[in-house]
Amino acid sequence: QVQLVESGGGVVEAGGSLRLSCVVSGRNVSDYSMDWFRRAPGKEREWVAQISRSGGVTHYADSVKGRFDISRDVAKNTVYLQMNSLKPEDTAVYYCNAVDQRWYWGQGTQVTVST
Repeated sequence: QVQLVESGGGVVEAGGSLRLSCVVSGRNVSDYSMDWFRRAPGKEREWVAQISRSGGVTHYADSVKGRFDISRDVAKNTVYLQMNSLKPEDTAVYYCNAVDQRWYWGQGTQVTVST
């Protein structure tokens, strides 16, 4: 049984920062590559960032490259998404998940960037 719990979202002014957390229960994050996704109102889910199983390789969508940073804390079994220089178009519900595992999605965490 796997549980994904996202947190850390909130309302922030454009240009501000937030750090999202994804706590994984029932599996070890060290065994999986992990993704962050987001879904804005009326839009499809969008892939945002990925960290490799080793933690040594990261990838980002062009829309967030240079602004977001994905990381993990194996001891806490948590994946993070540090979001800087936030833009209104970053407004979305953010979700984490494992690559190619078909785990159930968590509830996500809402990020709202005001203009």
